[in-house]
Amino acid sequence: MVKPDKLFWKIAVFSVLKKLVWVVLIGTTTVFAQKENKYIRSGNDLYDEKNYKDAEVDYMKALEKNPESFKGQYNLGSALYKQDNYEDASKLYNNLAGKGEDAEQKANAFYNLGNSLVKAKKYPESIEAYKNALRLNPGDQDAKYNMEFAKKMLKEEQNQDKNQDQDKKDDQKQDEQKQDQQKQDEQKQDEQKQDQQKQDQQQQQDQQQQNQQQPQQQQISKQDAERMLEALKNDETKTMEKLLLQKIQKAKAKKVEKDW
Repeated sequence: MVKPDKLFWKIAVFSVLKKLVWVVLIGTTTVFAQKENKYIRSGNDLYDEKNYKDAEVDYMKALEKNPESFKGQYNLGSALYKQDNYEDASKLYNNLAGKGEDAEQKANAFYNLGNSLVKAKKYPESIEAYKNALRLNPGDQDAKYNMEFAKKMLKEEQNQDKNQDQDKKDDQKQDEQKQDQQKQDEQKQDEQKQDQQKQDQQQQQDQQQQNQQQPQQQQISKQDAERMLEALKNDETKTMEKLLLQKIQKAKAKKVEKDW
């Protein structure tokens, strides 16, 4: 988990020396700056109470008094960060990173910028922000920890993207295989349909030829029957003639024998 952001001039976490410096700064400011600091202190109290929305309002009032206030912009960014408005918080921290009066201020701005970018899941940018914070403050353990966390999240995101790409490729391959199978099935169905049509056409042709041959066969059979009948008639006539001739010959023979 990313470690919390750092609030500028948050007295509860500052050493006694820093408190003295803060008092000196207040003592040397103008009345105009005192009004600005009034709203910043009020905003800090609300921030400590986790009333980030009202703290944001006070920081905005401080900026109305002094639009260039580093403290006002920095703490406004922290209040926005706590309200999950990471985009606007990042803009503020990024702008402040180059405006700090010392290395610590710049390092803290880069640190909070890194946190905002991590929350926005912009891991490469957050890693770079933490590196900048560590260049200015090499001993910042929170920055080191959060940078490693961002690297881990970036790696997981890359692996997830890789797996998603692989899943996408697998899905695409399956779709292509389905399309190929569908084409093969359609082609097979077309071939079967064509074969069936050819069989149907051949059956029709065979039936037509058979229908054409049947009358001829019937006619031939009739002719053969007539020939056979004629042949039988001829054979019968010849047979009868033969029998008659034999009777005549027998009759003549008897007549000759008795005629004496």
